[in-house]
Amino acid sequence: MSERVIPLVDQRMTTRAAVVPTTPIAATGLLGDALGRPLRDLRISVTDRCNFRCSYCMPKSIFDKDYPYLPHSALLSFEEITRIARQFVAHGVQKVRLTGGEPLLRKNIEILIEQLAALRTTEGRPLDITLTTNGSLLQRKARDLKAAGLRRVTVSLDGLDDAVFRAMNDVDFPVADVLRGIEAAREAGLGPVKINMVVKRGTNEHEILPMARHFKGTGAVLRFIEYMDVGATNGWRMDEVMPSAEVVQLIHRELPLVQLDPSAPGETAERWGYADGSGEIGVISSVTQAFCRDCNRARLSTEGKLYLCLFATQGHDLKPLVRGGASDAELASAIAGIWQGRDDRYSELRASMPPDQGAGGRRIEMSYIGG
Repeated sequence: MSERVIPLVDQRMTTRAAVVPTTPIAATGLLGDALGRPLRDLRISVTDRCNFRCSYCMPKSIFDKDYPYLPHSALLSFEEITRIARQFVAHGVQKVRLTGGEPLLRKNIEILIEQLAALRTTEGRPLDITLTTNGSLLQRKARDLKAAGLRRVTVSLDGLDDAVFRAMNDVDFPVADVLRGIEAAREAGLGPVKINMVVKRGTNEHEILPMARHFKGTGAVLRFIEYMDVGATNGWRMDEVMPSAEVVQLIHRELPLVQLDPSAPGETAERWGYADGSGEIGVISSVTQAFCRDCNRARLSTEGKLYLCLFATQGHDLKPLVRGGASDAELASAIAGIWQGRDDRYSELRASMPPDQGAGGRRIEMSYIGG
């Protein structure tokens, strides 16, 4: 076997230990970063494993049978995840999204959802708990997820043509099983279900209209995502990006659209409604229309590293504090110090960077911290 560089190992080597500031920073529910952006959304990866091998995320050439996944002892326990999440909530987080890898591969994830559902925002409201999945296990888990306290699900689906879908997931998984999972989620009350389609020019752009036709009028919200230069393993090229503006124009010619207002501050998707009132779509344009100035999201890896941007090159390791006896106040203070120093805006700066420079180093893989 030829020698390979494993991106996940590089990420561990470049992670800094989180430190407790000399001057404590109390949690007030209002925490801003260096650019004044509030902390409102926490995305938690619960596993680095996935049962798909999508070329834009976990290509089989890298993530093969010899890939060294994290041992179970390295993963944060559900209690540790909930403890960390509690400190983020104290700083103003209102929404928690569980991701992976494929989060439904994490055994007994319903227990974690139950623990997170018991938390309350600084205003005393339940958290908005959501989960992103490839849908492969959703049909049999949807009702239990809802009963545990999950609010909504987002399903990644890159086309309806079975041959295209099997080719993109690269494990020969049938699209019909994902569609059954989406229907099970809807029936369980995990809605509105959002469907995320990554559009890669030359691969699946011909699936845009069939997807729009299929989900129009179903109550699901179909979102088209520009193919992004996350990580270092997906072979990203700008000429494979189909700008969201082209997607909107393509759909509008057959299914007239009207632009809608954002659903919430910091929303990543630009919303478009069908003119006949039969639902809406969204477009996420982090390549051609950066939205860094409103980004209010932090990302926690499955073994406790905090990342401040989807395109980050370095994280902050919270696990030594969690397992080393730090108090909740100290943990909250460390999180506050990290967020206050945040000035990440990679998508806004991308165009001025030399080719392949990225953000100054090898970026983390999307499969490592979710989308």
